[in-house]
Amino acid sequence: MSKPITTRMKQHVRHVLKDENPTIWIGKDGLTAQLTAEVEKQLQKNKMVKIRILPAALTDPNTAQSIAMQAAEQTESALVEVRGHVFILFRKRRQTTTATSASS
Repeated sequence: MSKPITTRMKQHVRHVLKDENPTIWIGKDGLTAQLTAEVEKQLQKNKMVKIRILPAALTDPNTAQSIAMQAAEQTESALVEVRGHVFILFRKRRQTTTATSASS
């Protein structure tokens, strides 16, 4: 399930990405493991990602909304917006599990 996001944060993310081109394209194979890994990588680096769904990926049961929801669930991110064939995901950066310690 995707994490909730405030309206104010949605506005901010939309504003930041409004002039940006999508960095990931979902093709006829749909949301593959490689695409999910790339989305994870970009979310970790930038906290937000803009994704375009190509028409070949839109079959009868797979609508843009359902693909976006599936991507949000798989990456544990918040679905900010679905507009046409483009959607935006946002997630706060995850903390690394290794703690750095200062040496004396």
